Amino acid sequence: MIRLYPSKIPFFVRWLFPKLIYHCSADDKRVFLTFDDGPTPKITPWVLDILKQEQVKATFFCVGSQIEKHPDIFKQILEAGHQIGNHSYTHENGWQTPSKNYKKSADKTEKLIARYGLSTKLFRPPYGRITPKKIKLLKQANYKIIMWSILSGDFSAKLNPAQALAYLTKYTRSGDIIVFHDSRKASKNLKIILPEYIKQLKKYGYFFDIL
Repeated sequence: MIRLYPSKIPFFVRWLFPKLIYHCSADDKRVFLTFDDGPTPKITPWVLDILKQEQVKATFFCVGSQIEKHPDIFKQILEAGHQIGNHSYTHENGWQTPSKNYKKSADKTEKLIARYGLSTKLFRPPYGRITPKKIKLLKQANYKIIMWSILSGDFSAKLNPAQALAYLTKYTRSGDIIVFHDSRKASKNLKIILPEYIKQLKKYGYFFDIL
């Protein structure tokens, strides 16, 4: 049986889209924890509590419509000193959405983020789906398109949390960008995996940084 998640991003993807960021140069056991799809009531505050307990910083790729619905939670992310990224306005599929509309979605979310005094121009395409034309449009507008090197798969109902934790702990390396989700769909797996994953990596001498 083929294991879909968790997984390292295939080399051929990096070869096809070399202008995207999948990994950060780091020779000091530095890794980059990221969360997609929030802010989400109850879930994002729980993540923030765990990160505070472990004294870890992370990057949150937020959906614009979620920022509008839950501004207080978004402010909590900022007040805790975490990094903010752009995850589109309504989690648009980059393979299906017209390029002009896709760019408008990114810009709309970036304006929302800027209202809070912060505009990082970090953009992660929902589902990791994007086309060369969209990449060109975003790059021309000075967005940094952030992908990942390890996908946790916390959103999958078929995920085995114990096996996922073992995989993540075994295969994380310096410079890796790891994706989790502060969403209801991922919450069950996230609550099992995240606290122990952070503890295990810290035990092996890793530390967490923002992008």
